[in-house]
Amino acid sequence: KKRFIVTTEQIIKTIPKVLLHDHLDGGLRPQTIIDLAEELRYDKLPTKNPIELAEWFHRGANKGNLVEYLQGFEHTTAVMQTKEGLERIAYEMMEDMYNDGVVYVETRFAPVYHRMKGLYYEESVNAVLAGLERGKKEFGVGFGLILCGMRNMKDTVDIAELAVNFRNDGVVGFDLAGEEGGYPPKKHIEAFQYIQRANFNITIHAGEAFGKDSIWQAIQWCGAHRIGHATRLLEDIVMDSSGNAISFGELAQYVLDKRIPLEICLLSNVHTGAVDKIENHPFGILYKEKFRVTLNTDDRLMSDTTMTKEFLTAIQYFNLNFEDFEKITINSMKSAFIPYKERLHYIYNVIKPGYQKIREKILSFNNAKGENEKTIH
Repeated sequence: KKRFIVTTEQIIKTIPKVLLHDHLDGGLRPQTIIDLAEELRYDKLPTKNPIELAEWFHRGANKGNLVEYLQGFEHTTAVMQTKEGLERIAYEMMEDMYNDGVVYVETRFAPVYHRMKGLYYEESVNAVLAGLERGKKEFGVGFGLILCGMRNMKDTVDIAELAVNFRNDGVVGFDLAGEEGGYPPKKHIEAFQYIQRANFNITIHAGEAFGKDSIWQAIQWCGAHRIGHATRLLEDIVMDSSGNAISFGELAQYVLDKRIPLEICLLSNVHTGAVDKIENHPFGILYKEKFRVTLNTDDRLMSDTTMTKEFLTAIQYFNLNFEDFEKITINSMKSAFIPYKERLHYIYNVIKPGYQKIREKILSFNNAKGENEKTIH
């Protein structure tokens, strides 16, 4: 008789996933970087071998600090300078999502980095949207696009206006990204007020490389609806000697009570030095204490990760199970920036039936295995 062994990884790969925090310029395929570099006559790549290039990006990113982690983006953004290139990258990202079991993704990019060859902001946004739309048609993966303003630049109001202008074409929100130290969110208050007045969506990178004040500012000054990373929220939680939460500061209590979604990126947070090692990541405490946590990839190329790997990491270090992933995936979908009815569609027509189908498969596999064992004995 043939023996079928279903691994945890195979199960995790097939379960429906929702990804809310993924950078387009942090998830290029190595071969695509090489192809586009050749087309653009960009000669600064460290190697033209795709396997070596992937290793180079991961090695460079795994230094334990955000500034060095961000250096690899010099190469990815350098090859993202044409409409054709941007469309290809967005389309390939959708295919990669499909192969990773992702049913809905919100990807983000900063139009300011794609002007070296004279592209206008509108042209780069249209090119990315064209690739995403083509990917959605072909692979059935839903998407939303978030535009990033950079915290070390002064044109964030322009990007906020751009995001709102494209709200009916697939852009779902505005983000503030880049190095945190020395660039507090409130310096960009005008951009956030513009978004708020337009009844639009805000997510902000906060509490990754800077303390809880960054999270407080993002929410209370800038009106963030979601927080990217939020690892330093732990500073506002009092723990006992066994590592259990015994009380919350006012900020942590507010985030918990208001169900503010936290875009957690486990592997990336180790690579950037936001946490020293996975087992010390606040995700375990935040999930246990019922914060609205979501699991995400951040930069798939730099962190050599996928949603499957992030889920497997959560199993290994935080003992998460099938039911936990269903709960987190539904929470992620509830937190997406698309209209309420569309979110309900994904929850009730895609995610819940998807989990149920796999639950039944596991059950029938276990039953068959039990019958086999009875026969053998």
